[in-house]
Amino acid sequence: EVQLVASGGGSVQAGGSLRLSCTVSGFTSDDRDMGWYRQAPGNECELVGKLYSDGSTTYMASVKGRFTISQDNAKNTVYLQMNSLNPEDTAKYYCAADLARDRGNEYSHRTMSGWCKNVDFYYWGQGTQVTVSS
Repeated sequence: EVQLVASGGGSVQAGGSLRLSCTVSGFTSDDRDMGWYRQAPGNECELVGKLYSDGSTTYMASVKGRFTISQDNAKNTVYLQMNSLNPEDTAKYYCAADLARDRGNEYSHRTMSGWCKNVDFYYWGQGTQVTVSS
């Protein structure tokens, strides 16, 4: 059974940093893509960034240069380092994963605040809250 466990959320003042972690277990292959999404109440689900199986990354425009996705294969953990946080970054953050061979499939995932639709990750963690105060 595939499991993703996210942690590291919390409250921080604007300009501060947080590092989220997502520990993955149960995959039969290391050839997988990872993603971080976020959703605040009343807002659309946003794809924060992706880490592809080849190690390349992509980020949404508003977090480029501030957020970094990395991984520790020995710990089966993917990180989202978030710097220069601002109140607009306040949301519940979700990690997601899927096998690279299934790239291109589309799913919908129910979150605490609604849906993440047309996403290409089947497996999701439980979410961790990030709150940034001004």
